Amino acid sequence: MLERKNIEPVDYLAIGHVTFDLIPNGKTPGGTVLYSALTACSLGHRVGVVTSCEEHYPFPERDGITFFPIPSETTTTFDNIYTPEGRIQMIHHVADALSFSSIPEVWRSTPIIHLAPVAREVDPTLARNFSHNTVCVTPQGFMRSWNSSGRVTSAEWPEAAFVLENSSIAVMSIEDINGDEERIEEMLRSIRILVVTEGADGARVYWNGDVRRFPAPRVDVVETTGAGDIFAACFFSKYFATKDPWAAARFAVRLASQSVTRRGMDSIPTDDEILAASIEILPAEQQL
Repeated sequence: MLERKNIEPVDYLAIGHVTFDLIPNGKTPGGTVLYSALTACSLGHRVGVVTSCEEHYPFPERDGITFFPIPSETTTTFDNIYTPEGRIQMIHHVADALSFSSIPEVWRSTPIIHLAPVAREVDPTLARNFSHNTVCVTPQGFMRSWNSSGRVTSAEWPEAAFVLENSSIAVMSIEDINGDEERIEEMLRSIRILVVTEGADGARVYWNGDVRRFPAPRVDVVETTGAGDIFAACFFSKYFATKDPWAAARFAVRLASQSVTRRGMDSIPTDDEILAASIEILPAEQQL
């Protein structure tokens, strides 16, 4: 566990569990907040992470990121089993829940708030505590349930309208809702900007009654872990800077597509990739 030093203000705050993901030869650090934080830092943000995990979790040491871990007896742990019929996901441990009281006071006015649950650990009422912030949500973890053996399945999200009405942007995968288009229509009643990622097909963005699709470039896929989290952080960051969801989508699709050509934490966008993607979304006259 990291020592808690003086907490300095940040401009991107991610809230959710870091995880362990089981792999054949052991376990590896993961979680939306981890991939999103590393990405936001690469984009130039000062990042804070509020999480919960066991002591001695192997947080990456990175200038520009401050981790604030709430001590827990366990760390949220997933096991992904791939079969011919698709992925089976198991959850073996869940760390302690996160509420508004978990957040250092100096971070409560952070401009970008990213609610990033992976296992229903983020208090849904958190969204209403940041009325003067840009609240962004990746709701995957709100839409999961598991049985007594730990088998993870998709679930209803009873607090959806409340969370979305108090958020600026939501980014989710079409897989999170099992391709249910009716759920998308329901969510659109509660939020102005909704982004649905579709893997190798890119993403679609709903904004003020309009929808646009942003195809992904074809690449040689090595590993997709973390790609959705990288997409979300890129989208939130670029939208905050430009207030243009179309530009944010082009930026995020490009960087997320490049991320799947590498494994693990090596998938985080590089400086050269970020620069190229930033130039690409500029109007033609500004690219010269």
